[in-house]
Amino acid sequence: MRYYEIVLMIHPDQSEFILKIIDDCKKSIANLGGIFHYLEDWGRLQLAYPINKLHKSHYILMYIEILEIGINKLKKIFSLNENIIRNIIIKIKKINKMPSPIMRIINESKVDISIDNTI
Repeated sequence: MRYYEIVLMIHPDQSEFILKIIDDCKKSIANLGGIFHYLEDWGRLQLAYPINKLHKSHYILMYIEILEIGINKLKKIFSLNENIIRNIIIKIKKINKMPSPIMRIINESKVDISIDNTI
């Protein structure tokens, strides 16, 4: 079995159904004999350029372990799902369970920095 990093771009109108989409992906991975290791939900982010007249997308990052034949079937499942705008699957050497650089940026931007200038 090999390790893979998967990034899914989901149609922004489906953001409220994101948990169902993630569950469907997990079930598909399990049915193909894979193991789901880690997930990050990056939320809705601006696209660098419009795709199908959309300017935002909901991003999901997953780390999985699956056989190569399973990954080919998973690519087919992603291509047939109309809610998934784009996907990228990258073979990696090991699973990294640390927050990704994008997740760190998202978490830092949520921190409210207030300066008290009262003396």
